[in-house]
Amino acid sequence: MSARRPPRPGRTQLRVGRLLKAHGLKGAIKLELYTDDPERRFTPGSSFALQVPTSSPWHGKRLELAELRWYNSHPVAFFKDVPDRTAAEGLIKAVLWVDQDAAELPEEPDAWYDHQLVGLDVQRDGESVGKVARVEHLPAQDLLIVTTASGDVMVPFVKAIVPAVDIGAGIVTVTPPAGLFEELPEEPADAEPAEPEHDDR
Repeated sequence: MSARRPPRPGRTQLRVGRLLKAHGLKGAIKLELYTDDPERRFTPGSSFALQVPTSSPWHGKRLELAELRWYNSHPVAFFKDVPDRTAAEGLIKAVLWVDQDAAELPEEPDAWYDHQLVGLDVQRDGESVGKVARVEHLPAQDLLIVTTASGDVMVPFVKAIVPAVDIGAGIVTVTPPAGLFEELPEEPADAEPAEPEHDDR
């Protein structure tokens, strides 16, 4: 279950990987794959948009793949302009996105564009709890930001919590854990033990 974000009409971006940690001294970086087709997505010359904090020197830049190798069944990437371990460490936790023609995308039952999700009614047990205000793409998962009467709630966009999205009906069904949409009642403080009764007889 995921959201796509279209950069312009007719195009979209797909999240294909995340950089985990530096490997060796020559700029290699271990890679977590979010694609079932790494041979196609990670060919020499492939260009990736970077999702990094705005404070990062890599913000707004792209990475070009030089080579993808496998070490102990784990993918390790070498990128142009990442010559050493210091440069590699500056990219840790970056998320890699690729541009894609929307018309070429296969139909995926559990993937939606951000604009399809924004504005949908969020319901729990058939009752409305708010509306989707926006989608945030984080390294580990996507989040639905749901506006409720008491403020915004961050809902992990995973099947266990968001079991159904019905674009036609305009409804997102949620089964949130206790406390996600409301404050849990505080545990009552333990009552003071009663003083023992004395028998004066």
